[in-house]
Amino acid sequence: MTALDNASDPAGADSLAVQARSAIQNRDASTALRLLARIPPEAMTADSFMDRAMALRMTGDSAAALRAVEGALARDPYHFLALLSKAALVERLEGWKAAAPVYKNALALAPAEADLPESLRAPTRRAREIVERFAAGLYAHLQESVRELRSRHAEEPLARFDESLEIFSGRAKPYPHEPALLHYPRLPAIPFFDRSLFPWLERLEAATPVIQEELAGALTTHADKFAPYIDYPPGVPVNQWGELNHSPLWQTFFLWKDGTKQEEACRQCPRTAALLESLPMTDQPGFAPTAVFSALEAHTHIPPHSGSANTRLLVHLPLILPGPARFRVGAETRPWRMGEAWVFDDSINHEAWNDADQLRVILIFDVWNPLLSAAERALITTMMAAKNTFQTTL
Repeated sequence: MTALDNASDPAGADSLAVQARSAIQNRDASTALRLLARIPPEAMTADSFMDRAMALRMTGDSAAALRAVEGALARDPYHFLALLSKAALVERLEGWKAAAPVYKNALALAPAEADLPESLRAPTRRAREIVERFAAGLYAHLQESVRELRSRHAEEPLARFDESLEIFSGRAKPYPHEPALLHYPRLPAIPFFDRSLFPWLERLEAATPVIQEELAGALTTHADKFAPYIDYPPGVPVNQWGELNHSPLWQTFFLWKDGTKQEEACRQCPRTAALLESLPMTDQPGFAPTAVFSALEAHTHIPPHSGSANTRLLVHLPLILPGPARFRVGAETRPWRMGEAWVFDDSINHEAWNDADQLRVILIFDVWNPLLSAAERALITTMMAAKNTFQTTL
């Protein structure tokens, strides 16, 4: 008895599948379909369904080919080629707009470009083009649909709505909190906080010349105290920090570090230290405050990353800006401007660029998230300290 006679036998089904694949390679669609028809439904694999779809596409029967691809996806919903093929068939049968969501699902499973087989690179590029075309078209349509109504409210702060329109259209992605240590629930993910919540910002900005003077002294007399910010030991995965690990491209001079005042550094910068002590810095022994001069060399990029907790925010005050420098938090990118400070949530994905030809330095320190009550701040501080105690107690 041959495999053709005993297709219910798994070995027989495998033999039929191999012969069908050979027929497809020889462009013999009718033979491939006859062989595949002999395989019992329960023995059909995702790959066998994909072979059936290929043979049906060769005959021009796109609707039947789509049904075969659906059979493959019923066997394996994460089959990249099946999703890509489904999208192409939907595009042929129903148009590019109907296919766009399927292409998007396929791209979510796509291997890295370097790992893509040559035969799939063009279809994958096509998928990206369709998804981008759909998002751009929908974005324009949505903008037009709200244009008149939005113009009636032009005096209101609508940046949040504008960002939602980009996310809803697919042109942008949402940026939630991604803290590495503590995620405090029910706090909104606000990239840059409103200045009105921090009435002391103007006093900080007014002190820029004083802080600049003390920074210049530190750069001259304590240059050896500026150390690489990224300092992973051997054997620890560096992930996105490979280029900056132990690198002089991004160096720091700490005034406070993890809640501990750096006495020598503060003696070098006494007026800066006194000013910081007068501000509502986060006070969490073992964790905060941290206050630091952050020095980024020319044409250096700090890659996307997230901070430790959404219970604290970071303040930036530029001190040396020799040229253009940018900072992104979530979907919002801003240029630094001398004399202007901002407060942002560093538990949201963020990155920085020094596009200038010389060193850029900013002052960074942390403050409590103003949306936390005094009771919550005290409880969070006690809770986090207790974690350290638990870890160090036998």
